[in-house]
Amino acid sequence: MRELASTLVRGLVREPGRVRVHERTVRDRLVLELSVHPDDRGRVIGRQGRTANALRTLLSACLLYTSD
Repeated sequence: MRELASTLVRGLVREPGRVRVHERTVRDRLVLELSVHPDDRGRVIGRQGRTANALRTLLSACLLYTSD
């Protein structure tokens, strides 16, 4: 899942070499923490958070699909 998130975000930002994804588990839930260059934050978040929500939706769907 970490690799997928990294690949998706690297396609959005201007400085793909600065993308870092940290994966951890909190209370039996997978948490991905994303770090990007400060100038790229807006690109990842998107207008009114639409890009961030789309990323969450896509990653959640992939997680459900792969867990079956």
